[in-house]
Amino acid sequence: MMEELELAIKPILAILAAIALALLATWLLRLTADHVFRKIPDFKRRSAPAKAPVFVVLLTVGLRIALASTVSGQPWFGAVDFILVAAFIAALCWLFLAALSVAERLLLRQFSGRVTDSRRRRRLTTQVTLGRRVISALVITLAVAGLLLTIPEVRALGTGILASAGLISIVAGLAVQSSLANVFAGVQLAFTDALRIDDVVVVEDLWGQVDEITMTYVVVRVWDERMLILPSTYFTTTPFENWTRNNPKIKGSVELDLDWDTPVAELRTHLDRLLASTPLWDGRTGDLAVTNAVDSLVRIRIVVSSADSDDLWDLRCLVRESMVEFIQQHRRSSLPRQRWEIMPAATDLATDSAETGATSV
Repeated sequence: MMEELELAIKPILAILAAIALALLATWLLRLTADHVFRKIPDFKRRSAPAKAPVFVVLLTVGLRIALASTVSGQPWFGAVDFILVAAFIAALCWLFLAALSVAERLLLRQFSGRVTDSRRRRRLTTQVTLGRRVISALVITLAVAGLLLTIPEVRALGTGILASAGLISIVAGLAVQSSLANVFAGVQLAFTDALRIDDVVVVEDLWGQVDEITMTYVVVRVWDERMLILPSTYFTTTPFENWTRNNPKIKGSVELDLDWDTPVAELRTHLDRLLASTPLWDGRTGDLAVTNAVDSLVRIRIVVSSADSDDLWDLRCLVRESMVEFIQQHRRSSLPRQRWEIMPAATDLATDSAETGATSV
């Protein structure tokens, strides 16, 4: 009786001891990490997602050691041992993913504080984000392969998946699998700096901003808040406009068709006053010129510049509205109009000639 009671109590005590030791080890590791990385701002809060997977990893290791030392001879130990090994692999994968997420957050925070160049910051953000996703996919693949390797019946399948994680197999698969082609295109976009998060682009005749870049697709937020989702291969095979590729500063134009009586000098003076009074203009370009004069109209083209595409859109609208208002209030003669010259009919000319001849007689 006592032996049976002892056999029943020993695994319970071992399990409780494993849980207690896992909690203690997690707490000590947490204190050590907070001390080592104390100079990193907000490290404790940003590293919180890694606390749970660390505990689970330590717990599965402790439980396996505890049960192996107490009930290894029991017939059900094999099934429990398999579950613990699978849980350890899954927890280890979870820990790696959490660590990658924490590293991504800390790096992005450092970039936002130290890198003042907007273009470089967006490039680094894109590369860090996509790099984390690529490594995460590799970790998950290895974890699945590791789980399969624990099952003798499917060990061959697990070995195949593990081998497919190799670089040679991935490169070979790119030639025949469109999904892997999208993955390769996504990595190419990020690490060749062809496209970055927050870039302003024109795709499919739509103006928008890159909202997200993944390994297989790119999300573009169109100006009306719609989300345009395009495969990564689209940006490696199709020409597209990138308005912020080298610099967010940009130029734009406003065109007006007016009458020949338009005082160009007055319009240019009004434009100069308008640009000087608005913060939307960055001071680089503010020109007005006649670019065409055909038939009854002259075309006035105004070229202005702004710090970014959002300001440029607002500035173009402001210039257009101000010019229309100025012409309406001060130069209505500049409004477009058609001119006709009414010529007398041929019969009227003949009648006039006959009457003139009769009078002379």
